[in-house]
Amino acid sequence: MASSPRKSGILPFQQLRTLIRQRAIRADVPISPEQIQPASLDLRLGTTCYRLLSSFLPEPSDQQEQFTIEDLYRSDLVMYEMDLRKGAILEKGHVYLVPLMEQLKLPKGIRGRTNPKSSTGRLDIFTRVVTDLHVGFDEVREGYQGPLFLEIVPRSFTIRIHTGLALNQLRLMSGKPLVSDSSLRTVHRKTPLLCHNGEDGQSDKPLPVKDLRVDKGLFLRVDLRGNADEGQAVVGYRAKKNSHIIDLSKIGHYSAADYWEPLYRNGTETLLLEPEEFYILASKERIQVPPGYSAEMVAYEAACGELRTHYAGFFDPGFGYANPTRKGTQVVLEVRPHDVPFRIQDGQTFFKVMYEHMHTIPTQLYGSSMGSSYSQQGLTLSKHFKW
Repeated sequence: MASSPRKSGILPFQQLRTLIRQRAIRADVPISPEQIQPASLDLRLGTTCYRLLSSFLPEPSDQQEQFTIEDLYRSDLVMYEMDLRKGAILEKGHVYLVPLMEQLKLPKGIRGRTNPKSSTGRLDIFTRVVTDLHVGFDEVREGYQGPLFLEIVPRSFTIRIHTGLALNQLRLMSGKPLVSDSSLRTVHRKTPLLCHNGEDGQSDKPLPVKDLRVDKGLFLRVDLRGNADEGQAVVGYRAKKNSHIIDLSKIGHYSAADYWEPLYRNGTETLLLEPEEFYILASKERIQVPPGYSAEMVAYEAACGELRTHYAGFFDPGFGYANPTRKGTQVVLEVRPHDVPFRIQDGQTFFKVMYEHMHTIPTQLYGSSMGSSYSQQGLTLSKHFKW
């Protein structure tokens, strides 16, 4: 799968390994092969967790020209600290800060973005990476040298975490990797990026190019019809308000019925989202991410402010691509309305997927030779649950 490197693009699996060998990405506890994804690196929790009074922006005050996150430890924002080597319980609705194991010494021209892992988002755990001397979340400035910190706010469930657990991932890049609108249409003609998902006999058929809605990414719709062959199709899940602790190290352990309420298709194929409740929904289309590209989910209309449509947003090269008999994979949406009830309907435009060029094709692809929990997902809860 060799290809000529581009001048700009997302750094793939093999280049991430090179940066680790060169100690541009380093940790006191060696980085394991399992952390390296086709276009991202899993970031592990360190040994200490700080309970904060509130969230914050790492901006210097008038009396302080340079503000580092460690300055925060001596401020009145810290209420207490916990030892993550023994495990710690994070209460829902509270704010926590954890220094991550990984530190960076990025080369000139390399910058980064971070995003929650899929399982983190599907548990309604709000996380953001912060760095020293930078005002903003989930961005790592070009050539950054220093530690990484993770802000954690469990929203629906109280959780148990421990040292070494990975809740977020880092994507590194150079230049301007965004795929242009015209290029998206060209790629779609060769390798379909969007396919129908079981609609009136259209399943697996690519969307016609003329039906693509493109504006710095592909617009996708929400599915409130579900499987038309079922009498009572499940179209989503709503988190229950009261439930037990979820230990994030336990996979396939918890009964989904104790934490989630299934939502069924109704006669109007609509759903009324209640303020500050958390929903798992799915896309109307299935997407593919070809080997030379990566993708990221972005809000369709952030300006409206009515609801958040996703927490986790990275799609690695090969997502929805590896299965030769089924084209594409549905996108799972993590939805939280804000101030007012919000009614949605089947097929409503709901979010956008932005595609970016890889610097070169990864030697490992998502869902093929690598372990992946959601490579051929439908409407899927996080990997911690079973039915």
